[in-house]
Amino acid sequence: MTITTRQLEDVTVLAPRGKLTIETGSTLRDAVRAALDNGARKLVLNLSEVTTVDSSGIGELVSAYTTANNQNARLKLAAVPPRVHDVLLITRLLSVFEVHESEDEAVRSFA
Repeated sequence: MTITTRQLEDVTVLAPRGKLTIETGSTLRDAVRAALDNGARKLVLNLSEVTTVDSSGIGELVSAYTTANNQNARLKLAAVPPRVHDVLLITRLLSVFEVHESEDEAVRSFA
């Protein structure tokens, strides 16, 4: 997995690409922590390029959300692929995460 990080005004967008699994989960954790350490308080995870997610990947998403909340930051999901959406639905995590159809919509929702 690779993660691209970019800044859109005061929102930090993290865009993982590839599999979010037990082998790659720490990559997401490290990227979120680095963004928070650099002062980010508004985070969007653009999941459009995530191809696979397993239970460890779901755990990493929850960990990212919890870490952000514990540091008075907000984390939102954007462009969630159908397969990932289904996993979030089955695990009832759609009620935990704020999910947006697109990255632009998620960024605008901070206003």
